[in-house]
Amino acid sequence: MRLERVAAHVPAGARLADIGSDHGFLPVALLRRGAIAAAVAGEVALTPFRSAERTVRESGLDQQISVRLAKGLAAIEPGDGITAISICGMGGETIRDILDSGKASLSGEERLILQPNGGEQPLRQWLMGNGYKILYEEVLRENRFDYEIIVAERAGHVKYTAEELYFGPLQMQTRSPAFLVKWQRMLRHKQQTLASFAQARQAVPDEKAQDIARQVRWITELLA
Repeated sequence: MRLERVAAHVPAGARLADIGSDHGFLPVALLRRGAIAAAVAGEVALTPFRSAERTVRESGLDQQISVRLAKGLAAIEPGDGITAISICGMGGETIRDILDSGKASLSGEERLILQPNGGEQPLRQWLMGNGYKILYEEVLRENRFDYEIIVAERAGHVKYTAEELYFGPLQMQTRSPAFLVKWQRMLRHKQQTLASFAQARQAVPDEKAQDIARQVRWITELLA
């Protein structure tokens, strides 16, 4: 379901770089549907790289999908003409670091389709700091986990508030059922954390306790 939602945001006819492609399922599915023109499947680890190679070979798509063993955006070559980049299934901080260390491989014309497993706030912070506007966001629940999808494009100067970076600027407006349920769960979790701080034998740093208390306040206001 997650990959289907990610696939829905890849522009028709795109030249896609799927970074951390794992088995290469996303580019293969999109090419089989005729939804994209070509793809690069990048993998940093040898086992998933071999797995992606096998998937592509067995699909008969070797001519349209280049499978490359490389770290992050180093999988992209100047002649690829990439117009969309998908990075899915890793922490938001990891996705941020991949984008940041691979800035030289970004033309600024690509659409970014990102699916972080947590760490959305620092990822949004990087997008804002690098002039990327968030075009679309969603929360979906799969296998008892909440996942977010963030779609962004370069737009020059972008400014989000601290709360927008925390919750997602568009999600705060649309307030989907999945989004509200996620934050109801998060509120309970944060409240339990605060309670455990109060009972802790060792003093918890004030800064940490204040940060969690602020998050509880934000979530309570959002849900109200």
